[in-house]
Amino acid sequence: MKLLLDENLSDRIIHRIVDLYPNSEHIKTLGLINTDDAVIWEFAKTNGFVLVSKDSDFHQRSLLYSYPPKFIYLRVGNCPTSKIIKILRDNLDTLIQFESSEMESLLMLT
Repeated sequence: MKLLLDENLSDRIIHRIVDLYPNSEHIKTLGLINTDDAVIWEFAKTNGFVLVSKDSDFHQRSLLYSYPPKFIYLRVGNCPTSKIIKILRDNLDTLIQFESSEMESLLMLT
């Protein structure tokens, strides 16, 4: 599973999770900072990413368009990067099940 982290998440997360989520990327390293959500959504869809964000706009988009791409909505508010890393690492099994499910398009993590 490869994750695409939105710009509202630190790009420093990638090197701390890449052992569990190979080929994951951050919007910043792809040159997509300040890009319209529709473009990011389509990029994730076209390139086989699971989109990860704290952005409620992506939550709405996932409800409207379903998947692909699948969307992981981090409902954590303002928190340290270490907490997001811990959430992603501790929920590996949940994320794997989510990605393989044909019924689920949205996963909320707190």
